[in-house]
Amino acid sequence: MQEKLHMQMEMDQSSVVSELEGTLLKDPDPFSYFMLVAFEASGLFRFALLLVMWPVIKSLEMIGREESGLKLMTFVAVAGVRESEIKSVAPAVLPKFYVEDVDMEAWKVFSSCDQRVVVTKMPRIMVERFVKEHLRADEVVGCELVVNRFGLATGFVKGEIGSSHFCDRVGKLVAEKLTQPTLGLGRPTSSSSSFLSLCKEQMHPPFMMTNQKDEQQLLRPLPVIFHDGLLVKRPTPSTALLILLWMPLGILLAFIRITVGLMLPMWAKPAMSRLLGGEVIVKGKPPPPPAVPGNNNSGVLFVCTHRTLMDPVVLSTVLGRKIPAVTYSVSRFSEILSPIPTIRLTRIRHVDAEKIKRELTKGDLVVCPEGTTCREPFLLRFSALFAELTDRIVPVAMNYRVGFFHATTAKGCKALDPIFFFMNPRPVYEVTFLNQLPMEATCSSGKSPHDVANYVQRILAATLGFECTNFTRKDKYTVLAGNDGTVKYTSLVDGVKKVVKTFMPFNTKTRKE
Repeated sequence: MQEKLHMQMEMDQSSVVSELEGTLLKDPDPFSYFMLVAFEASGLFRFALLLVMWPVIKSLEMIGREESGLKLMTFVAVAGVRESEIKSVAPAVLPKFYVEDVDMEAWKVFSSCDQRVVVTKMPRIMVERFVKEHLRADEVVGCELVVNRFGLATGFVKGEIGSSHFCDRVGKLVAEKLTQPTLGLGRPTSSSSSFLSLCKEQMHPPFMMTNQKDEQQLLRPLPVIFHDGLLVKRPTPSTALLILLWMPLGILLAFIRITVGLMLPMWAKPAMSRLLGGEVIVKGKPPPPPAVPGNNNSGVLFVCTHRTLMDPVVLSTVLGRKIPAVTYSVSRFSEILSPIPTIRLTRIRHVDAEKIKRELTKGDLVVCPEGTTCREPFLLRFSALFAELTDRIVPVAMNYRVGFFHATTAKGCKALDPIFFFMNPRPVYEVTFLNQLPMEATCSSGKSPHDVANYVQRILAATLGFECTNFTRKDKYTVLAGNDGTVKYTSLVDGVKKVVKTFMPFNTKTRKE
């Protein structure tokens, strides 16, 4: 029957209405997504409070009061949080976790229809960006948060969260379009799937589509390229509890790792890193240090992929000597903590070119031509400036793995990035040295700087198994933070205040750099 229905939908102008939780997403429980909003939009205290309320929410669900549990979950997660902060966090943080939880069999059925509507138990503001951009839906049916005149979410929702509400909303959409939906996807036992009675045909999970003839032409959910937020794993109740228990130990461990790292010489850091739980995996053969530092163009330019602020530091540790790093828009606090010299760029092309040339005459140099970090398996567009300045180019593929906390942020406090990296139980870095570019692959052979930069990007992407993109630093910060990514430098007192505010309970203001 499913095959017959699938063939009919391909022939006709079809429409589908699908439940999100438990259908398009494998997990029927939205609790972990509310935990993400609580943590990223408010702070650790609200995150812990919502976790404490989880047994109550689960008990309400077990006695048939799921709607009350959802209301309680919503209230604890967002009450008192600025609406602008929720609007900022939801599209920057949540899509990554949604995409990882997509049921591909359900997606095949959903994407085969021409018009698509998604019904969700969560507030519409939490899912709209993901559903419309990544699942390519036309409409989203969900509850609306009540916001007071000061722009703060009250924690309440407009109307009811229940079967009659969803049925009425879908019914209005049907009346507006004057066509009955071809297909309804949802769980028959779910309160949010009452709309199924309005559809011509119904399908319930699990979905098993055996027609594979169009497998190669199948549209896939749009991948997440830019992602923000601190947590690596989706905070299910057990994972959230583990994070909270680890947090004090992680802070202590980070303090020890940073202190020891600043005190030890470069040659001693790899061994101490292993003793403190870290690991650096080195592949390829690095070039030897300059034989006669100070000669013109004697230095090697290490061109690295940019995963975290630790990239140049790890590279220097592997090489056993301090290699200066080119930086842009890095916080003063990070520069103070840096165990290697940093050269700040201005984004004025001729000024930056002279700075890099001058440093290369002194010795080796590290540059990350993406201009900003990218967490996902993609490389942003490489600036071509480095290719104009030297022919001694050594590409270096950098990658890292962490368990609890990401070591990069777009809208948070950049000064804390190294601290969160070292708070992970076992941070692992992978450094792969590629061969120095042959002369025929550099600008000396007549190639344009853009051709050289694109070539380096391609070989680094192939080494890591990543994809090349044309996105830039500006694109990343526009999507994630609504700015161009420039750090505004403040006094030391203001800097300390910002760090303190990051850990304040119920901190609802957007933390800009």
